[in-house]
Amino acid sequence: MKFSVDAWDPGYGTSTEDDAARKKSSAQLDLEVERPQADWKPIEPRPVPAPSAVLFVDGVRRIDAQLWVHSENAASLAICASYAAGVVCCTDSGATVPTVQVRRGVFTAAEDAAPVSTSAGTYALYKVRRDDADALSLGVQSQLADVEMEAARRAREGLGEAASGTDLLVVDGPLKGRQHLPRALGFIKTHKAEYLPAHLNGVVARLEAAHRSPVFRMGTSWDRYAWYLRLPGAVGSPWAGVVRVECAAELTAADAVALANLSQETLCRYASVEFKDSRAPQNLFPIAGLERALRRRLGDPGLLYRALRTAARP
Repeated sequence: MKFSVDAWDPGYGTSTEDDAARKKSSAQLDLEVERPQADWKPIEPRPVPAPSAVLFVDGVRRIDAQLWVHSENAASLAICASYAAGVVCCTDSGATVPTVQVRRGVFTAAEDAAPVSTSAGTYALYKVRRDDADALSLGVQSQLADVEMEAARRAREGLGEAASGTDLLVVDGPLKGRQHLPRALGFIKTHKAEYLPAHLNGVVARLEAAHRSPVFRMGTSWDRYAWYLRLPGAVGSPWAGVVRVECAAELTAADAVALANLSQETLCRYASVEFKDSRAPQNLFPIAGLERALRRRLGDPGLLYRALRTAARP
């Protein structure tokens, strides 16, 4: 019996959902940004000047406790969350973490809610429109995205003249809401929707390590350029090691293609390996290290939970 196994750790789901689970996207596509559909084929890497610095941006979040905010006639759901964002700056001289931002917040729709002060710190108040779990989670994610942008801004300011307009910013996840950042790429590790027609998906499945698909333009609730890239090291299923990379739709097609070429030379250097990371090769080394550092910065969850319980006592 012939079969293949995805290298992605099943504890994180799958890097590409099965055909039944993966939805066919209704995105509007322009598939001829770089070349005609009839000429779609894997594109080999080509020599390009290296960025002066590569800035990897990521964030983590954790729910510390679920609360009920009581008023005279009702009780509203709330969550207390800790979240953090940071940047790894990679240059020829090594890797540094120039900025880390840690925040704590209480998220609720309750009208008479207030910040929560504890012996372990204060949870700032963030109001959401509804008190259901999805709205509360989106509230946390929105604040985390803001902190990620702040971390990216500070890291670039810290580069000063060293950036000289030739650095590259890599955001872990879709670029939505951050597409205004200059020289920025969105890095998507998993594939929950099928964007391309079947015959072009076949082109992606044939990609070799460090090869990419042609650039295309896609529009959903927002517009962007995108391409698929296979990172080195993955074996097994046809889409093993394939990531989707995005850049801003406001760029010219030529600039988008230039970024796609740069992504081949840059991102593949940081691909993780299986014996070190169960999400290899998609979980790039700088991002994996940053995630570990950020989770440590969130603080001890048991201590924070006990502090919240104590603060809730009358």
